[in-house]
Amino acid sequence: MSDTEDAPETPADTVFVPPSVHHETILTGRSYTHTSPIPPTVTPNSTLCILGVDEAGRGPVLGPMVYAVAYAPLDVCDKTLKSYSFDDSKKLTAAFRAELMTNICDGGHELGKMLGWSVRVMSPQGISSGMLRHRGMGAYNLNAQAHDTTIQLIKDVIASGVVVKEIYIDTVGPPATYQSKLQRLFPSATVTVSKKADSLYPIVSAASVVAKTTRDACLEVSLPPPTASPTTAAPAIAAVGSGYPSDPNTVAWLKRNKDPVFGWPGSIARFSWSTTKDLLEKKGGVPVEWAEEDEEGNGNIVGYFGGGKQAGVVGGWFGRSCGVDF
Repeated sequence: MSDTEDAPETPADTVFVPPSVHHETILTGRSYTHTSPIPPTVTPNSTLCILGVDEAGRGPVLGPMVYAVAYAPLDVCDKTLKSYSFDDSKKLTAAFRAELMTNICDGGHELGKMLGWSVRVMSPQGISSGMLRHRGMGAYNLNAQAHDTTIQLIKDVIASGVVVKEIYIDTVGPPATYQSKLQRLFPSATVTVSKKADSLYPIVSAASVVAKTTRDACLEVSLPPPTASPTTAAPAIAAVGSGYPSDPNTVAWLKRNKDPVFGWPGSIARFSWSTTKDLLEKKGGVPVEWAEEDEEGNGNIVGYFGGGKQAGVVGGWFGRSCGVDF
């Protein structure tokens, strides 16, 4: 299968739930970070380590984008990971990914004793909030969000006492430019940014597996249960298809589950994708008109809370104007 952004992923019928899946936080639509303990084979401030970074879920309109880092002792990492057949997670079956992740999370298994890891689960709501920021603030595009997330994950690993000597990353944007940026930020390590790094470097493959299993399980948690009878309904995650905008099953799911005013929960759908915008604005959504516009011609809710043309509509809540600048 191609590993391009637009290639569909196939969700598993049953999804292994790693400890990186925080149910309550996912359902609130918030982003969060989960970090594993430092493995016993890594002595803080001593053991030289190799670190890899990869993501899952960049292209889908549904579910989070998950960035993962994985690290291990430099002298044993590649040989051990190759013996377990790590590869780009999209090339592995869901069952095999789940098996690998189970072993990574097992402190008594060889992989659990060797690999440390962490993830940043970037919620659909968080991604869209950045990409749809007010024009005066400037849009926080997906590449910028990805770069900042990667940098922070690496910084957190180093801050925990792990001595990182080599860093391998699957590229976002031009590899040479990104590599130069990261090399400046992490001068004590050798940084390699490459296309298809999740196939070329086993430590990036490990990060790929961590990211993919986490994303699949997060998506499963965020979806409502099927409305059909238990005897005939497919699992919820199968009903949405791949989650990519090009998948007719995904588009059909969005149409079936659309609220004409609010669309979908921010824990599920990315409102900054054209697929969701079109479904809301052009295909059955209810238009909203603000009674006041700001100086740039944007609809403005501020007037409803006092100080604008519509002051007094709800400006007198609790006996006084809210006085809040939205």
